[in-house]
Amino acid sequence: MVKKVNEEVVSFFANKKWLAIPAAIRKELERNVWCGNCSDVVQIVNFTVQDSPPGIVLKGKCKNCGKDVARFIE
Repeated sequence: MVKKVNEEVVSFFANKKWLAIPAAIRKELERNVWCGNCSDVVQIVNFTVQDSPPGIVLKGKCKNCGKDVARFIE
């Protein structure tokens, strides 16, 4: 149960960092994610924002093929 609380706290801080980025730049970052399956730059969908000490990580799905993708943001 404690682990779940810690995950929620991490998500809160990660979301705060994500929302601190201007909306137009957030949209650009969402549309600029590498998909290894498509071998191309794609849009990330259905993503979560996770905390990382130097920044945040977006983890979600490729809009084109549905495979897992991630984007690190410093």
